[in-house]
Amino acid sequence: MKILLDTHILFWSMCMEYKLPAQILSWINDPENDIFFSSASVWEIVIKHSKNPTAMPVDGDAFVGGCIQAGFTPLAIENRHVLAVGGLKRKDGEPPHNDPFDRILIAQAKTEEMTMITHDSLLDGYGEKCVLTI
Repeated sequence: MKILLDTHILFWSMCMEYKLPAQILSWINDPENDIFFSSASVWEIVIKHSKNPTAMPVDGDAFVGGCIQAGFTPLAIENRHVLAVGGLKRKDGEPPHNDPFDRILIAQAKTEEMTMITHDSLLDGYGEKCVLTI
């Protein structure tokens, strides 16, 4: 299975495994699965760290290094991913969602036929099969 981890899941997998359900940990650690991290997650970490290093103690270099050390594969943002963001629509009645990092991650997962694992229940409002909320 091809799995794209959102930024929080990536961070937790490296620093706080206890926050992840056993099933998700088993998928991450299964050598049959390909685990990816997006440039969008690196970008998000860099912004959060530069704004508040106390709240986000990991900088971009350490984050990328941790992802690579864990055996995760980088996924660059391509124009086709950005264009796919335009096709994402919220289901009627769903609360607004304005996080551009989450939207590009969903678009990447959908375009690359991956399962994106997230903890953000607002992402269910897109109705995309590629999103798995834990």
